[in-house]
Amino acid sequence: MLTELADVVRAVTVITGRPARQALALGELDEVGNDLGDSGKELYLFGQYGNERWSSTSRRIVSPRPPRGLATYLGALPALLRRLDAAGAFVEEKGLAVAVHTRRLPDPAGAFDRLLPELEKLATDHGLVVEPGRHVIEARAAGMDKGQVVRAVVEELSAGGFLFAGDDLGDVEAFEAVDALREEGLPTFLVCSGSEEQQALAARADLVVEGPDGVLEFLRRLISDAQSG
Repeated sequence: MLTELADVVRAVTVITGRPARQALALGELDEVGNDLGDSGKELYLFGQYGNERWSSTSRRIVSPRPPRGLATYLGALPALLRRLDAAGAFVEEKGLAVAVHTRRLPDPAGAFDRLLPELEKLATDHGLVVEPGRHVIEARAAGMDKGQVVRAVVEELSAGGFLFAGDDLGDVEAFEAVDALREEGLPTFLVCSGSEEQQALAARADLVVEGPDGVLEFLRRLISDAQSG
């Protein structure tokens, strides 16, 4: 799918909160890069909300050091989770961030609501920012988000248009950036993949589809229309 999509656009960019190495493996993006070969098309991957970067040309992950305060934040988590009756929450160490997942708890939504303000305060105390998602609260360094990645990609490629598809609260900044680019005159299109966070994105979206399968179907139609047109 990504190889076919690259044939009809200037470049394909994956922007994710996952670590870049994990995203490369899950999406088999190295293989996609091989398929692109010397076509002149580019596949970009931005991991951990843009703090990590990989491309099908460079084939290496560029990443900063973990933010100051992350280790002490991680050390303070167990006691805080016990105090908030959430000791069973899964804590994911992501190298540049720490994510607390509540989906394994008996009441994931209730635990999320209970933890969010406390984890925001703990993150602030350690010089970090919080990125909430679907039953997950992630603490990471300030200064980077998906919206900034969108801006950087458009500028770097001198893009003549931009399409962005998202499904989570971490995509709000990207939607806002695309909206701003549209106001500046760039042709854009926003796709919301239906999810529990749909309402946070749907009002800004040009199209709402049913989950990842809906996004794939939309992209297939886009490829087909471009190839036939």
